[in-house]
Amino acid sequence: GGGGGASLGGAMSAPAGGVVINRRRFMGRHAVASPEFTGEIVGSKSRNLQELRGRLPEWINLPASAALPFCTFDVVLESPDNAPIRLELDRARAELASMDFGNTTAFEDLLARMRAAIQDVVPTDELTREMQEAFAAERLPWPEGRLGPESRGGHGAAAKAWSAITGVWASKYNERAVLSCRKAGLTHEDVSMAVLCQPVVQARYAFVLHTVNPQTHNPDEIYGEVVCGMGEALVGNFAGRAMSFVANKNDLTNPKVTGFPSKANGLFTDSPTLIFRSDSNGEDLEGFAGAGLYDSIQMDEPKLRSVDYSADPLVSDEQFRGQVLAAIAHAAYEVEKTLRSPQDIEGCISADGALYVVQTRPQV
Repeated sequence: GGGGGASLGGAMSAPAGGVVINRRRFMGRHAVASPEFTGEIVGSKSRNLQELRGRLPEWINLPASAALPFCTFDVVLESPDNAPIRLELDRARAELASMDFGNTTAFEDLLARMRAAIQDVVPTDELTREMQEAFAAERLPWPEGRLGPESRGGHGAAAKAWSAITGVWASKYNERAVLSCRKAGLTHEDVSMAVLCQPVVQARYAFVLHTVNPQTHNPDEIYGEVVCGMGEALVGNFAGRAMSFVANKNDLTNPKVTGFPSKANGLFTDSPTLIFRSDSNGEDLEGFAGAGLYDSIQMDEPKLRSVDYSADPLVSDEQFRGQVLAAIAHAAYEVEKTLRSPQDIEGCISADGALYVVQTRPQV
């Protein structure tokens, strides 16, 4: 019962290896535009991008960004409209705290129930108003329709956006996330989820870069991988190889291809949409691999299409390839120089040739 949960929680609050999640509280804002991003209210995904704003050469673009800060979910849950869901989640949290995780079926069922309950939450008027203001400040397109779950009056693109936001909040209760917290001796309820809201770049190519070559640990060498379409084909579990290259920081205009691509499929977004990224206080903790545990959800799902790399100029046109890889390598160099430490960088090149950095974090 509850007593067991309390004692277990107590035992878990002294983490192995001294990793601690810094518990957050609501700072009074339901949604903010990028100039207001601070460590108090958003995670490192939002802050790392904000640190780059205004400090990079003009040809390196950053997506417009608004965020729902830490604890926004908790405040929305306190609304009388969400009272039955709050009661259900309180009961489920107590059950989770005293649960034997060895009973896999019961564990998975409980977490699935919690995620489903979160997806039924309705937004408050304050949240909707502050989101509209933050989106307007960032010139982010506001989705038409009504924000909220379709089962409770939401409709149009706004209902899809709300489903993505509540999906990010619900991913706090992903099985791997809960298990990782317990394994690290962290109190799972201390995890708070900010949500980073951005336009999706309709990518022709996507890239991942490491400003120190992870294979040779050479600090003078950038290592990168490139695919056609969106970055999920790189970071997700897609069969086949990406194009890989290395570039010496003293000779950025002459990147060397180390592997040609063999992926049969790519992901493509054909019309403007939004992505909602998890940005928790449990990511990028020293000694706890929190990155990748929580979900980022695109409002309109990208389309899977076959890719013929042999016909793509990235493979068939040596001069074009040289220009693209040199630009990507230069971007990596500029981001590392600005943040003054080795970086893992995700970005893309749009159909009109604009280069975007969409995420960066310290390379570990």
